[in-house]
Amino acid sequence: MAHAEDEVHPLYQKHLRNDPFPIYAQMREEGPVQLVKEPRGIEHWVITRYEEARAALADRRLSRDPRNMWEVMRQTELYDEGEEDSEPHMLNADPPEHTRLRQLANKAFTAERVERLRPRIQQITDELIAGIETGKQVDFMSTFAAPMPIKVICELLGVPYQDAVSFTTWVLAALTPTYVKGERIRPYEANRMLREYFVELVARKRAELKPGSGHEEQQPDLLSALIVASDSGSRFTEKEVVSTANLLLIAGYKTTVNLIGNGMLALLQNPGEITRLRRDPSLMASAVEELARYDGPVERAMLRVATEPVTIGDVTIPAGALVTIANASANRDERRFDGGERLDVGRGDRNHLAFGYGIHYCIGAPLSRLETEIAFTSLLNEFSEMTLAVPVEKLEYRETGVLRGLGELPVWFTRRDAA
Repeated sequence: MAHAEDEVHPLYQKHLRNDPFPIYAQMREEGPVQLVKEPRGIEHWVITRYEEARAALADRRLSRDPRNMWEVMRQTELYDEGEEDSEPHMLNADPPEHTRLRQLANKAFTAERVERLRPRIQQITDELIAGIETGKQVDFMSTFAAPMPIKVICELLGVPYQDAVSFTTWVLAALTPTYVKGERIRPYEANRMLREYFVELVARKRAELKPGSGHEEQQPDLLSALIVASDSGSRFTEKEVVSTANLLLIAGYKTTVNLIGNGMLALLQNPGEITRLRRDPSLMASAVEELARYDGPVERAMLRVATEPVTIGDVTIPAGALVTIANASANRDERRFDGGERLDVGRGDRNHLAFGYGIHYCIGAPLSRLETEIAFTSLLNEFSEMTLAVPVEKLEYRETGVLRGLGELPVWFTRRDAA
C-alpha cells in the first residue's frame, strides 16, 4: 500500500472511518504486518492477519507496561509527566504484576455476580424500550445503546448514576487520540479526573462498610467487593483498587455500547439475518458472537512495545518498536473465517478476537455478551420493523483509535401492536 512518506495512512483518514475493512483486506493481502505512521508521526507495526494477531496478543515479548515506552506514551498524551511511579491497572501491566492485579478483579467480578444481574438488566432493557418512540427518527445510540450499559455498570460497580454525565465524558476523552482536532479534555487529564473520582468514591465506600461485614461475594456492589478483597489479604494498595475500578468502568461500559450499536447497524444492513433470528430465536447466542466478530467494539488493541526482536512472517520487528494488533482486521481474515466479510448469525464462532486473547482477554466479556443477548432478544420481540433512517454514508464513527463505535444511529421503529 504505497503512499508518500508524509501522507496520512488510510487508516487515519476520516472519510474512511465508516468502513476501514477494505483497507484491512488490502493490508492482509500484502502481508501479516506493516509499518504505519499515524498523524502525530509515531510509527508502529500493525498486525492484520488472524493467526499472527492471536499469537501476538499472547506474546510476552510484546509488553503492555508503559514503563517500557514512556517516551512515546507522552507523545500520545495518554500519560502526564511524572506518572512513571503511578500504580498500574492490569491492562497496563505484565506478569507477575498483571497476574496479581487480575486476581483482585477476578475475586470481585465473578460469573455468579454477573448472572445475578440478569433480572435487573432485563428490567433496565424493558424500561428503555418502553421509552422508544415510533413514527419518528430515534437515535438508537443515545436512546438505548449507551444508557443501557451505563445503567448496568453503575449498578454493578456501585457508582451513582447521576455521575454518569461526567464519567462518560472522561472515558471518551481518555480514549481519544491527540491527533483528533477540537477543543476537548486531553487523555491524561481525563485519566486523572477518573482517578480522582474513584479515590473519593472508594473512600466513601470504605467508610460505609461495617467492620467484619463479610466476604466480597456478600457485598452489595463490585467496588465494595474490591475494597473487601484488598483489605482481607493486604495484597493490594489503595491505588490498585482505584485503578482496577477505573478499568472495569471503561471495560464494562464503552465496549458494550459499541457492540450493541455496531451490532444494530450490522443487522439493519442485513435484514435477512434479522428474519433468521425472528424465525429461530435459539440463534441469538450465536448471533452475539457473530456481531462481535463482524464489527466488534475494539478495532485495534492497545499499544504494545517489543522488549526484544520479534519475527512475524518475513518481518522482524526490532526491540523498542511499537506494535498494534488490528482485532477488526483479524476477525475478517478469510484464512480463518470462511466468508469473513459476510454477516452470518448462525456462524457462532467464539474464537474471534473481539474481546482480545491471552492474559489481557476482556474481563467484562461475559457481562457484555449477556447485555447484548438480552438487548437484541428484547428489541426483536418488541418491534416488528427496525429500519435505518439515514443513508449509511451519513453515519460517523467516533475517532478513538482503539475502540470502534458510532456517534449516532438514527432508526425508525415499528411496534408489533402497531404493525
